[in-house]
Order: sequence, then C-alpha cells, then structure tokens
Amino acid sequence: MDTTSKLAINQITTRDQWTLEQAINGYAHQQVYGISVWFDKVREMGLKNAARQLRDAGMTVTGYCVGGILSARDGQQFKQRLDENRRMIDEAAEIGARCMVLISGGIDPDSRDIDGARNRAKEGLAALLPNARAAGMTLGLEPLHPMMCAMRSALTTLELANDWCDELDGGPELGIAVDVYNVWWDPNLAREIARAGNRICAFHICDWLHETTDLRFDRGMMGDGVIDIPKIRKQVEAAGYQGYHEVEIFSQRNWWRKDPDDVVKTVKDRYRRFV
Repeated sequence: MDTTSKLAINQITTRDQWTLEQAINGYAHQQVYGISVWFDKVREMGLKNAARQLRDAGMTVTGYCVGGILSARDGQQFKQRLDENRRMIDEAAEIGARCMVLISGGIDPDSRDIDGARNRAKEGLAALLPNARAAGMTLGLEPLHPMMCAMRSALTTLELANDWCDELDGGPELGIAVDVYNVWWDPNLAREIARAGNRICAFHICDWLHETTDLRFDRGMMGDGVIDIPKIRKQVEAAGYQGYHEVEIFSQRNWWRKDPDDVVKTVKDRYRRFV
C-alpha cells in the first residue's frame, strides 16, 4: 500500500524556488499528486494554462489560497475585497479546487474594535455564500493562531469557526480548514474537531518549532517541533474527514532556501514517519 497516497503539498512549501508549472512537474516527478495552489501563482501562469497543466498532470487540487480578508471598515475596501473573492471563487472552480481557503482578516491599524472586525468578516462571508453555491465551491474557513489576530485573522479558534458556520447556516458551500499550526494549542480542540464533523474540507500539516522566530514564516517540517500530528489526524478522521493531508510550510530561514527537490523528498519521508 502506498503510504503517501493522501499526501498533498501546498505550493507555498516551495514558494521561493518554483513557479506553479515547476511545482506541478516537480511534485508529480516524485509521485505526489495532491497540490494546493495560490492565486498569484495561477495568475502568473495564466488561469486556462494552469487548469490544463494541473489536469494533464493528474493533480488533485486540494485548495485555492487564500481568500477572505473581509474585515475592513472602509466601505470601498470592503467592496473591493468582495469583488476579489468572487473572482477567486470562479478561478478555484476553473482549476477544479476542492475548496477555496478563506481567512477573516484582522483589525484595521487605527482600530481597537475586534468585535467589529469579526462582525464585518461574517458579513462579507455571508455575501459570498451565494457565489460559492452557484460555482459549486466550498469556502474553507480557516481559523488562525491568536498571534495573527491583529494583522491576518480575528477568527482565532476552531470553536469560533464552528459558531460562524452555525450562525450563517451554510450548506456544502461553507466548510472549515483545520491547520495544525493554528489549532494545536487549543484545550478544546478535540471537542471542536468532533463538532466540525463533515464541515472539515481541508487538513493542513507542519510543525511548531519550540523556539519559533517569526509569527508567520518560521514553520517547521513534521517531526521538528512540538505538535502531536498523528493525534490530531486521528481526531480529524474520526470526525469524518477522509481527504488529503496537505503539507503547508512557510519557512523563510530554512525550507525556502533549500533545493526544492530535496524539500519534496523530505516532505515524503517525514510524512511517512510523523503523520
């Protein structure tokens, strides 16, 4: 049995080394056929061309990254973000993505209103659900670690993501992306994973380094940190998730500086040993 059959790699893991075309070919060369792609790389390559090459390589597109950022108080900025997200929904559908990953957005630099930021993000998410429904696309709502609350995501726990899904009463067009880097610390994690159930549309893996040096760009390779990844994997699968396990590593000081072929080899090795 191929123990890496459910392995996917988010192309951010080789962001600085490879274009999307190179990532498609590089992952496929090492028999990794799950990939999550970023909108800027798709647009750089051209949407139709990207869709064709992903299809021709036999890739399963596990996600399209990253939408959302819907918390701005300024009405014009809010409208621009909605328009951008609608474009991304159509792009995600064109490339056959299983979901479009979405983060809420943080707090405006001149604001201290975290409740307002959360309410604005929910308002924006509600406005996008009809577009997602029409496109047959799932919006994967991803809570981020509390350290990202100010600049990236006022949605900071899986419990809050579940609450938003309940409040918005979304159908299959609204799901939850569980990223171990963002939720591993949560004492209520097991309860909220079980509660999420079939809402879970993506499962992202990496590791939290014991002495991390950057809020966003110092993720560890599986096995190099403190997260009990197999435990969380079992919880996610017990909740009903049977999809890919997507390696997503932002690593400015380490993995983005290495030969990308070696990075993929290491991903496969660590996945077998630590996931």
